[in-house]
Amino acid sequence: MNAAVKIKPVDNEPTVVDYPDSEPIAVWKRVFHAPRELVWQAWTDPKHVEKWWGPRRYSTKVLELDLRKDGAWRFEQHGEDGSVITFYGRYLEVDAPAKLVNTFGVVDMFPDTGTETNLFEDLGNGTTAYTGISNFGDFAIRDAQRGTGMEEGGIESFDRFAEYLATLTAKKA
Repeated sequence: MNAAVKIKPVDNEPTVVDYPDSEPIAVWKRVFHAPRELVWQAWTDPKHVEKWWGPRRYSTKVLELDLRKDGAWRFEQHGEDGSVITFYGRYLEVDAPAKLVNTFGVVDMFPDTGTETNLFEDLGNGTTAYTGISNFGDFAIRDAQRGTGMEEGGIESFDRFAEYLATLTAKKA
């Protein structure tokens, strides 16, 4: 099941997702054309998160985002059909602007037993490399979550994030 998915968005930076056969993880990679501090701010500030988090067919409402060790986060996605999906977890490590580790769960689907490690590397020249490692702890959970379409939603969310960062960097120029 080691299959990397690559899709080129309008900024020509692909989101690469890999599912190694050796571990129950997913590894996400993307380069963003924005300084690391701005990427961090847009990733962690509720007023920004609501602009880009999730697929386009949903609007996102940040119910809680307590960005500190043991702080909770909770986001709702509202579909055009009236559906609501609630994502939640706790922050395990906050090292701004380089690293954020949290648990990740979906109400009535998946408990928040896995972890996500989000790494933001300053590449210089106003560019940031993102690496996200989702550790599910179990191959069955990883594969079940993958089967829900979350991968496609995650890729679309990264594209929206890149587009949103472009609007922020244009305002600063």
